[in-house]
Amino acid sequence: MYPGRSSGPFPENTMTADTRKLIADIKTVVADTEELLKATAADTSERMKALRPKLEESLRAAKAQMLEAEQLAIEKAKAAAAATDRYAHENPWKTAGIAAAIGVLVGVVIGRGGRD
Repeated sequence: MYPGRSSGPFPENTMTADTRKLIADIKTVVADTEELLKATAADTSERMKALRPKLEESLRAAKAQMLEAEQLAIEKAKAAAAATDRYAHENPWKTAGIAAAIGVLVGVVIGRGGRD
């Protein structure tokens, strides 16, 4: 890889903010459900006895789906990063031109900002 870049198992910097938020929210729901199951472990009512296996199975399924979605997001992010890197290496002048054009546009927008 490149010096200074992390190649950890969860490259959050390559995921969208929405994807990171969704994964964090799902992890929170899973943790809350686990806590609920632990807190109601002593409840021996018939309703809880019937509900507990369903909750445990739903929790297992949610964890599996979360891990699968996380892996898919990571794979897609890595593929997009690799494609971008490959394009930049195959077309360095185009990439530099695009970056320069964006820089000029940002400069014009910033320069006009005070002229309202």
